[in-house]
Amino acid sequence: MTSPLFRTKKVEQSILDTEEPEHALKKSLSALDLTVFGVGVIIGTGIFVLTGTVAKNNAGPAVALAFAVAGVVCALAALCYAEFASTVPVAGSAYTFSYASLGELPAWIIGWDLVLEFALGTAVVAVGWSGYIQSLMGNAGWEMPAALGSRQGAEVFGFDILAAVLVLALTGILVLGMKLSARVTSVVVAIKLVVVLVVIIAGAFFITADNYDPFVPKAQPVDAGESLDSPLIQLMFGWAPSNFGVMGIFTAASVVFFAFIGFDIVATAAEETRNPQRDMPRGILGSLFICTGLYVLVSIVVTGMQHYSELSVDAPLADAFKATGHPWYAGFISFGAAVGLTTVCMILLLGQTRVFFAMSRDGLLPRFFSRVHPRFKTPHRPTILLGVLISVLAGFTPLEELAALVNIGTLFAFVIVAISVIILRRTRPDLPRSFRTPWVPFLPIVSVAASLWLMLNLPAETWVRFAIWMAVGFVVYFLYSRGHSRMARGDGTRPDDAVEPGPGTR
Repeated sequence: MTSPLFRTKKVEQSILDTEEPEHALKKSLSALDLTVFGVGVIIGTGIFVLTGTVAKNNAGPAVALAFAVAGVVCALAALCYAEFASTVPVAGSAYTFSYASLGELPAWIIGWDLVLEFALGTAVVAVGWSGYIQSLMGNAGWEMPAALGSRQGAEVFGFDILAAVLVLALTGILVLGMKLSARVTSVVVAIKLVVVLVVIIAGAFFITADNYDPFVPKAQPVDAGESLDSPLIQLMFGWAPSNFGVMGIFTAASVVFFAFIGFDIVATAAEETRNPQRDMPRGILGSLFICTGLYVLVSIVVTGMQHYSELSVDAPLADAFKATGHPWYAGFISFGAAVGLTTVCMILLLGQTRVFFAMSRDGLLPRFFSRVHPRFKTPHRPTILLGVLISVLAGFTPLEELAALVNIGTLFAFVIVAISVIILRRTRPDLPRSFRTPWVPFLPIVSVAASLWLMLNLPAETWVRFAIWMAVGFVVYFLYSRGHSRMARGDGTRPDDAVEPGPGTR
């Protein structure tokens, strides 16, 4: 007998579900659109902020190597995502991939994880965007009332109206259609890339070679008694990662990895891509390659402009230009950061709505949310619901301590996707694959190990909160999703299309 908890959904059935008129998304995206989406969500505050933090505290000028290491870890996962997204071109990303290989309960777990990841990510980015806009307004002599501005340091109860309005505006754009979203993203990403390239080109003229000496500063062990602020691996094994030195580069990589979060969201748009077999690998890998190159170049420039020990933690790029006597660039960079965060917020929201839509189409969430708009062919119901909820979340809730949950959720998804590639290769060797992850199972295993290593370097509080969210997910699954699942009820497959037993079933 096959356990309903680990019953897999055939790839063919997942694709058939996308052809139901009331549940079918419009196919309008090209490889260029996907690449733009990827670049739009990856390049955010990371490139403007994290460079200074890790250079000053962990790696010195070798932060460029840390970005390269993090890029390699993401590339390992990206190769696995590319195979799945081109083979199973269905909305839902890691959730859909897990359903086809690991079974229903693992799919629910990863879907529940992605809902949290994208919701918090959208809200956090919206609040960050609000902060940049208020800063620019302050430079122009305009001040937001305390009750309507950022909650940071506020002594009165307030609502961050800018963050909330941004989420609602982007919700409207996403409801109107993916092509409109792609056009808006293209314009904003073009502005953002111009800002980044100006930083690289202009900053190159202010580089001082002495600032690269030493390129890899001498190692300084971290105090092993830092309680819960230390990485989990330190709590488990009594080992503390080094600041600076070779190990400092890897510690820095676990931090700057957060700047890469988002390329996996490209996979959520597979169902809306005209030629997913060809375009999904190009979009996923192309956007990651472009962003890695930009991150490395920016880190080389900023550590060359100003000695790593003097870099600002809050605004390293802007302050580096100020230190060289060119303060005009500070406002220009702040403008670029504000513009860039707009696309990050929109694409995170897009990713969440597609995962929610896929889960509702399978019955794990109410089927009411799986119907698309009759004119725009977008999942308007979950988009509006989630947009309103996240706008309230961004307006009221201080999210700094919860932001790390976005990172552990992404790494967890990387692990699941890599494992799923290995399993589906064994269970469905006959499945047509336009793109094949090389060196299976070796490369996916390395991807799992690399992702787990970075997860172990996250604060222990993040693990505790992640465990609580997962426990809530188990409760929801057994109280609602298990009984309403189309697969468990037998109405998710045709009589002649039997489901496959998943791993762990007999």
